[in-house]
Amino acid sequence: MDLQSIKNRFGIIGNSPALNHALNVAAQVANTDLSVLINGESGVGKEVFSQIIHALSSRKHNHFIAVNCGAIPEGTIDSELFGHEKGSFTGAVDSRKGYFETVNGGTIFLDEIGEMPLGTQARLLRVLETGEYIRVGSSKVQKTDVRVIAATNKELLEYTHSGRFREDLYYRLNTVPIRVPALRDRKDDIPLLFLKFATDFADRYKSQPVQLDEEARTTLMNYPWPGNVRELKNIAEQISVLSKEKTITAGELQRFLPENNFNRLPVLAGGASPLSQQEFANEREILYKLFFDMKKDVNELKKMFFDILQNPGMAQHIPVYNDPDNRMPADLKPAMPPVYSNANQQPVILNHNGGDIQHTEAVEESLSIMDKEKELIIKALKKHRGKRKDASADLGISERTLYRKLKEYDIEDL
Repeated sequence: MDLQSIKNRFGIIGNSPALNHALNVAAQVANTDLSVLINGESGVGKEVFSQIIHALSSRKHNHFIAVNCGAIPEGTIDSELFGHEKGSFTGAVDSRKGYFETVNGGTIFLDEIGEMPLGTQARLLRVLETGEYIRVGSSKVQKTDVRVIAATNKELLEYTHSGRFREDLYYRLNTVPIRVPALRDRKDDIPLLFLKFATDFADRYKSQPVQLDEEARTTLMNYPWPGNVRELKNIAEQISVLSKEKTITAGELQRFLPENNFNRLPVLAGGASPLSQQEFANEREILYKLFFDMKKDVNELKKMFFDILQNPGMAQHIPVYNDPDNRMPADLKPAMPPVYSNANQQPVILNHNGGDIQHTEAVEESLSIMDKEKELIIKALKKHRGKRKDASADLGISERTLYRKLKEYDIEDL
């Protein structure tokens, strides 16, 4: 089946290279029994890819079941997947078949595989390697022939390093990886998707479909879409139902876009307008820009203090700043200021004694964006006494992004 036929059959809209590549991989691997790991952010449509693989495989006439591992309590997930015997635990009044038994010969889609408990991961690994499993409360080994397709919005390789996911299971599942692109990486597909959703909702509600003017179209494409296709569909439905006008302007569109993700951007010094999403693709690039702007300002202050130390007479021309509450950062006070030399802009430490500079010592300064970003997040949390909502607002990012950063940098609540 060619690529366009697959798109038509499963209702996939778009023609971005990343999307086409993911679909091609899914079609090529469908006729095998290899395990597949689908990576992608929440809302990109990972389950559709599992359905494509099953529908194009030799198992298409057998059962297909999708299981959300994050929605099943840890105490019952083994029973759900592998079944249990009567009396094996409190509440087990009858024997029960698990999914691996009922879907024998078919395909099981394990969504949010990163949320699976470690004990269940060991059982799953045995099924993948030998096709064998044991019901909870039983000692009898049973066989199954099930193809496993897994999906995650986490970086499982990082989970293996922290001990939250089995490394052997990761490589067993990741036989064929498929990465579904985020909606913000498919900008040209966004207007097409919106038109499809708007038309569908117009048919459902017996109304005329809404349309976007050119400025609204640009606004829609530049919005970051943290909820991906799922969020776009929700926005299209809201506009279709609530908008009184059928031609949507940029101003009208912004009423439906969450402010936390659209307007809360840092502002440059000197009254410059907010940085647009076109200039910076994500919050890390925004922070990168701010760090270097801040560094430039701090370097100028340090140079000023360095000049004062060398020429004490200049002090009378410098405005005096009162600091009764000792709020000025220690590294900016003139007692022992770290400065940059005029020659090569390398950091030095000055030992000052009675107005004379005794010697200088070169210091290695980290220029890692990740280190700076982590440092800024910690400062924001300390400033707001651990309140994530206030800290995220101060940083100019969403609370959801801050939570992800805390996980990424392994920052504990302060």
